[in-house]
Amino acid sequence: VQLQASGGGLEQAGGSLRLSCTASGRTVNSNVMGWFRQAPGREREFVATINRSGVRKNYGDSVKGRFTISRGNAQNTVYLQMNSLQPEDTAVYYCAASFQTYLRTDAGGYNYWGQGTKVTVSS
Repeated sequence: VQLQASGGGLEQAGGSLRLSCTASGRTVNSNVMGWFRQAPGREREFVATINRSGVRKNYGDSVKGRFTISRGNAQNTVYLQMNSLQPEDTAVYYCAASFQTYLRTDAGGYNYWGQGTKVTVSS
């Protein structure tokens, strides 16, 4: 499975960005997918996760109410809509796919990782 993340960039505080992650190779239609982020000098942080159907979702406390995770119609694409961005959201964002059928908030629960896309929010 290969995961390709895109959509990062430079945005001002209060602005929005939409990240995309497309999976290819072995089918991941039955997988939970998620987003994590890592800021310089900090540990990787859980951002959001979504189940196969897109009905069940979970978010990290720092992004609740601002970020929305969703899946594309083909289910091999996951999006992260980021609104009301803050400088503290600056990080490299990684998408991940899991063999699990239930939501996972720990990085260890994911089997495949994308290369990361950088998000920088200026104040």
